[in-house]
Amino acid sequence: MYEPRHASRSETVPVRGLPYHVRLWGEPSADQPPLVLLHGWMDVSASWQFVVDQLATSRFVVAPDWRGFGRTPGSPGGPVDGYWMPDYLADLEWLLDHYAGATPVDLVGHSMGGNLAMQYAGVRPARIRRLVNLEGFGMPALAPTEAPARYADWIDQQKRLHRGEMALQTYDGPEGVARRLMKTNPRIAPDKARWLARHWAAPVADGASDGTGDGARWAILGDAAHKVVNAHIYRADEAVALYACIAAPVLAVEAADDSFARWKGRYTRAEYRARLASVPDARVEVVADAGHMLHHDQPLRVARLIEEFLSRAPI
Repeated sequence: MYEPRHASRSETVPVRGLPYHVRLWGEPSADQPPLVLLHGWMDVSASWQFVVDQLATSRFVVAPDWRGFGRTPGSPGGPVDGYWMPDYLADLEWLLDHYAGATPVDLVGHSMGGNLAMQYAGVRPARIRRLVNLEGFGMPALAPTEAPARYADWIDQQKRLHRGEMALQTYDGPEGVARRLMKTNPRIAPDKARWLARHWAAPVADGASDGTGDGARWAILGDAAHKVVNAHIYRADEAVALYACIAAPVLAVEAADDSFARWKGRYTRAEYRARLASVPDARVEVVADAGHMLHHDQPLRVARLIEEFLSRAPI
């Protein structure tokens, strides 16, 4: 089992009626702003442990579980049937109010978290000192003519969700979850997969015993409603307009593996780089021998890139 070098602690913060679970490392400092880490889709705050363990200097690190992921519920009451991306921007604002006040923070996001970091930095440029975007590429551009089919797809998926047809898969205990992590990402070390499995998933309350001694079958700590397609089409022109408003220096980190293959030609690295060119101050780094989960694959390299960029003298 992986042994963390730096233990985290958890606390709950009230955010817009939700008890937000936040993982913390280190202590607040008057000399450095908080380092805020935003996880991706179907991930959790504990996913950052491997990078935090490789940081050469001590930082006050704040990593929330987004609403509907990890230990943060999707709503104050019962189940929800969908998630709206702007909610995450408002949630982040509440969290920064709590942990940073008026102090601009260093913001790092992976995948969905990287996309949200870029959007938020365009909406609230004065609140971000520096920004590191790990594989947060946005989405393929969609035309307005695709909107009717998109709304229809959303309605159809709502029906499937409410019929229970979009429930998340369960696994035979934490070892089954670890095997799932290693299947999805063959580069993750087995000890890291076994450690992360116990933070990434939990026993299903009403599940049958799996015979492993760990009780019920286990499921990922993510709301199935996250699988429902967004009803609104992705506006690439809106994303570019947000990028252009970013005042902080941006480091865009890409994995050497082709993360764009999943879009089957509908969105390319060249298109992403063209969008990124609208950021006033942006640079790109590519991490070798890494895939989309590069913070798992190469945590030392990612940690060094983050620290070197955050310590760079202003231009």
